[in-house]
Amino acid sequence: MISLNLFKHRLVALVVALSISGFCSFAYAEEPAAQEHGEHAAAPGHEEKKGFNAKEVILGHVKDAHDWHLLDISGTPVTMPLPVIVYSKVKGFTVFSSSHFHHGHVAYEGYRLVNAHYLEEKGLSAAKYMEGKIIAVDANDMPTDEAIYDLSMTKNITSMLIGAILLIWLMLSVAKTYTTRGSKMAPKGFQGVIEPVIIFMRDEVVKPNIPGKHFEKYTPFILTIFFFILINNLLGLLPGSANVTGNLAVTAALALISFLATMFSSNKHFWAHTLNPPVPGWVKPILVPVEIIGIFTKPVSLMIRLFANILAGHIIILSIISLVFIFGSLNQIAGYGFLPITILFNIVMMMLELLVAFIQAFIFANLTAVFIGQVMEEGHSHDEKHH
Repeated sequence: MISLNLFKHRLVALVVALSISGFCSFAYAEEPAAQEHGEHAAAPGHEEKKGFNAKEVILGHVKDAHDWHLLDISGTPVTMPLPVIVYSKVKGFTVFSSSHFHHGHVAYEGYRLVNAHYLEEKGLSAAKYMEGKIIAVDANDMPTDEAIYDLSMTKNITSMLIGAILLIWLMLSVAKTYTTRGSKMAPKGFQGVIEPVIIFMRDEVVKPNIPGKHFEKYTPFILTIFFFILINNLLGLLPGSANVTGNLAVTAALALISFLATMFSSNKHFWAHTLNPPVPGWVKPILVPVEIIGIFTKPVSLMIRLFANILAGHIIILSIISLVFIFGSLNQIAGYGFLPITILFNIVMMMLELLVAFIQAFIFANLTAVFIGQVMEEGHSHDEKHH
């Protein structure tokens, strides 16, 4: 059995390795590009030099994309192309690799990936044509404003599928261990890591919040939410990974699932208490709209909380790393001098992010169980709790 001190040492070593690896990946991916921009800015007769664009780099790392950017080699991006699936009423379904866009420099099959260079070249509004979006274009490479539906396998979707496959594989492995060794045997291997978490979530989260024997039916659902968010949170900390749970569309989908599960679990007492609360008549016109609004603000709070915490953590880490290149663009010695401070700060933030990854998965699952339990309460249970 590994002692607590040995576990702490290994955890710190893992965080240090991830921090240095993330810094190296960031440096190789962005330093050549920054140097290339600097060369273009240093045109003859101009003293002004374009420095490191931290905003562009940070947003480029946290937002979704139609290809998976790995690193840059001598200014040439190395990416993993992903399938592009576009539907229009005129052409129907069109499927091809994102590599045909050549990182947004050319159009293909009447479609184009919008980037800053294209908007500047054609004089188009960035507010109307969002960067990273696929649009339909004519023979002159101008937007046709044709309604199309982008069903592509983006970086976030691909990473989410990887997380789902990893979740299924891990749970099936643990289930197979129980089948072969029996439930009365002491946990072994990865089973010993997962079993305490499952028991804790069942006994401390689901059972106290969902009344009666209904908790047994909802335990697999709450566990699935918890492990799915946790795995994607942890995958998002790896260098070159996708920002899945820091994407508002993903957290909105998770919140919608939680909302639907809550609504389908509601009973007559919940709706009677919401639409006809036991208060004086003159208070009901005020309280009923508040209760109805509260039904929708709960999933919205779940969506915003997970999205904001994960995205903020990624932005802070990338901002700390960016300081090296900002100081380096001013003075090379200053850049190297700030490197140890950046690594130290990044180690602290990575450890904090590991903690946040577990906390946010737990909060989302716990609040989902709380919301489901609230709509399943019977009248006498509610009165007892009120008194």
